[in-house]
Amino acid sequence: MNKKTIKDVDLKGKKVFCRVDYNVPFDENMNITNDTRIQATVPTVTYLLEQGAAVILACHIGRPSEAREDKFSTKHILKRLSEVFKQDVKWAPDCVGPEAEAAAADLKPGEILLLENLRYHKEEKKNDPEFAKQLAALADIAVNDAFGVSHRAHAANVGITQYLESVAGFLMEKEINFIGKTLEAPQRPFVAIIGGAKVSDKIGVISNMIDKVDTIIIGGGMAHTFDAAQGLPIGKSLCEKDKFEEALAQLDKAKKKGVKVVLPVDLTIADKFGADANTQIVDVDKVPEDWEALDSGPKTSALYSEALAGAKTVIWNGPMGVFEFDAFAKGTLAVAKAVAEATKNGATSIVGGGDSIAALKKTGLADQISHISTGGGATLEFLEGKVLPGIAAIADK
Repeated sequence: MNKKTIKDVDLKGKKVFCRVDYNVPFDENMNITNDTRIQATVPTVTYLLEQGAAVILACHIGRPSEAREDKFSTKHILKRLSEVFKQDVKWAPDCVGPEAEAAAADLKPGEILLLENLRYHKEEKKNDPEFAKQLAALADIAVNDAFGVSHRAHAANVGITQYLESVAGFLMEKEINFIGKTLEAPQRPFVAIIGGAKVSDKIGVISNMIDKVDTIIIGGGMAHTFDAAQGLPIGKSLCEKDKFEEALAQLDKAKKKGVKVVLPVDLTIADKFGADANTQIVDVDKVPEDWEALDSGPKTSALYSEALAGAKTVIWNGPMGVFEFDAFAKGTLAVAKAVAEATKNGATSIVGGGDSIAALKKTGLADQISHISTGGGATLEFLEGKVLPGIAAIADK
């Protein structure tokens, strides 16, 4: 995947339309609770400014209705942006139209302008050509640094490329290189860890990974569907009965391809769903009817660690249990430690998905991973092997 980046174009004196993913979480007082997505764009924005460009930042926040709810306004991130970029970031009360055009026209090299929420216009998600043309009119070149929305064909990341040359920012380039190139030519042994609640969310990823990996670890809530499909008792544990055939088909596919599948052998079970539940550890075939599994057990953690020892490529998406409760975070912590250890021993490790990243942050091991992907749905679709329209639209070298 050889895409043009900001290093392949002359930026001096240019106005740059930069699509970023600043869809950050807020508390009830509109304070940003996690600015990882903003920090992730610093290398791109800094480079653009150093090259003598004027930077026009475009993003969305949340899913605003036609009413333009104030809580989704980008003005709430202005203060944090000014702190991060160490300069006064200007703001336009719309992303198209006279005010946006005037603000963009006045922008000098080295300055930053933040546009109002792209999704205040329904045309953005519809990839409306006229709207894309209006966005393009603000700048000389388009930069796409929003990997998190690259699985969507919208006006600001796909439509705009009909009117302006579009190149990748450093964050986008890193995602393409790490995930794309790792999947194309992984070093072996290659181990995938797929966790999370539902088989239905990840079946495409599991199927694609079985085509590529040597070992696949299946954990979290979705493991109970695989267990129940094979006739094991799962009590009140989370389960998708309509996915039994799919689960068995994947196990069969793995067997035919010689891919090792690691499923839990013991579980931490609870008498209710809650931080204060009574817990016990049982073998996977001994779950009582009125209990539910909320984490893997110690024997399983040892198996996971063993499967990851010596790995040269590791991809992890989804937690092993209800890690938000400390009592059920042990399985996820064991995986985080094993992935960090494998990385220390020379493996390339990629972690993606909001829950996995949150779990990783909780363990304090985030800085020991090769690459933490900024995309949620985009990362999943990339791992599934799908063509992402936002990436496809970037100019080829």
